[in-house]
Amino acid sequence: MTDSQETLLEFPCRFPLKIMGERHDEFSQIIFEVVRLHAPDVQAADVEMRTSSGGKYLSLTVTINATSKQQLDSLYLALTGHPMVKVVL
Repeated sequence: MTDSQETLLEFPCRFPLKIMGERHDEFSQIIFEVVRLHAPDVQAADVEMRTSSGGKYLSLTVTINATSKQQLDSLYLALTGHPMVKVVL
């Protein structure tokens, strides 16, 4: 199967990832660097940050230029395997 048969996405495309974890001073920088390993062209302007209403959690929405399903799969595995990350959507 080709990428186009495995997914409805057409590559390249802009793809938002929502990454949530406990609020920590270095969370956003560390997660940004993990994303950058898989999407080297991502910029700080591609990141939106929100703190939960109770202030315990931090949510990052990082929009990348996705080039393939394999890239997205690798990035998702790297993020979900990171000890600071609770959820990736």
